[in-house]
Amino acid sequence: MHSLTLQNDNRADVAQALSGDRWIVACLCAAWCGTCTGYRATFEQIAARQPDHIFVWIDIEDQSDVVGDLDVDNFPTLLIQRGETVAFFGTVQPDRALAERLVASQLAHGDEELARIAASTEERRNWQRQANLRALLRTALS
Repeated sequence: MHSLTLQNDNRADVAQALSGDRWIVACLCAAWCGTCTGYRATFEQIAARQPDHIFVWIDIEDQSDVVGDLDVDNFPTLLIQRGETVAFFGTVQPDRALAERLVASQLAHGDEELARIAASTEERRNWQRQANLRALLRTALS
């Protein structure tokens, strides 16, 4: 599996795929956004190079009841988490090399380092409460 696209009819399947302790890399975009349209191929290429991790494409308008409260300032926005811990949430340049380095740097964190970083700033503590994709999906499914 290279990547998934979150849709209304596969939410339970995506939630199941996100369970466990694997790394999740989600791209939050919008169908009308030309930058997102171009970035999708880049995201798929990164996913193909990381087969042990879950990559999810999310249209924030189609899935507004899942991600509607997230503060997405610009596109593309990446959300990277392991288990219940959000490692990164923010806008990235639509450049494959930059995105690959960002993803690789997050995936390199061990459990203790990830926990320390997740609690290191108010912004990162807020990510834990507001940007946990697994929790957002659980809420949407209930």
